[in-house]
Amino acid sequence: MIRHIVTWRLAAADAEQRAADAAGIKQRLEGLRGVVTAERIDVGVDLGETDGNWHVVLDSDFATTADLAAYQTHPAHLEAAAFIRSVVEARSCVDYRL
Repeated sequence: MIRHIVTWRLAAADAEQRAADAAGIKQRLEGLRGVVTAERIDVGVDLGETDGNWHVVLDSDFATTADLAAYQTHPAHLEAAAFIRSVVEARSCVDYRL
């Protein structure tokens, strides 16, 4: 099993816009459930109570590295990723074997 964790820092300085962008990311990524090869897709939005925290996290599992690769090139994921790139300032990612 491969765990794929991605965090994003959103670009918007305005709290309302940041909340809207975070909701857009969450909706798009959770919409991939049952569409892509993921065993699990969970998206969390930071509570906003600690300065310096990243804003959004994707925590997902894939049965194999091939499934993760298929997810990353799936047209529905690419569409979600295009929106995400348009609203983020920075991204970090870790993939590891469970």
